[in-house]
Amino acid sequence: MLGKLAKWMRIMGCDVEYFSDIPDKELAERAYTSGRIILTRDTLLIRRRKVRNNHFFIQSDSYKEQLRQAVKHFSIDPYTQILTRCIICNQPLITLDKASIKDKVPAYVYETQDSFETCPSCKRIYWDATHKERMVKQLEEMLRGI
Repeated sequence: MLGKLAKWMRIMGCDVEYFSDIPDKELAERAYTSGRIILTRDTLLIRRRKVRNNHFFIQSDSYKEQLRQAVKHFSIDPYTQILTRCIICNQPLITLDKASIKDKVPAYVYETQDSFETCPSCKRIYWDATHKERMVKQLEEMLRGI
């Protein structure tokens, strides 16, 4: 229920685990043993003993408002770690040598970009381009006024 929130928090560089389908008991145990805070809209989940003091209740259905709520509550600086994690796997990105990815990205991208990063888990390759500019602009619009 908070998939878009998880994606945008990862874009900001936050370490966020997200499971679209996990039993409440397993989620509570994972958070408890790893010291993570559960962000949820599930009122039944927050009644569990292991979750009572280890959750933050997200009030809105809108992912934009959810993001504003989380940024404000946790005092997150949304720009210091922006785009440093894989938005799919949550792993910190690793800088690549440009020559090492010549055959792994489109020729135009290789010719026009200088810096590349990869996810050590899923091997997805990232580079600076207009999509990054659009994401930063969208983030700025969503967080305006905080």
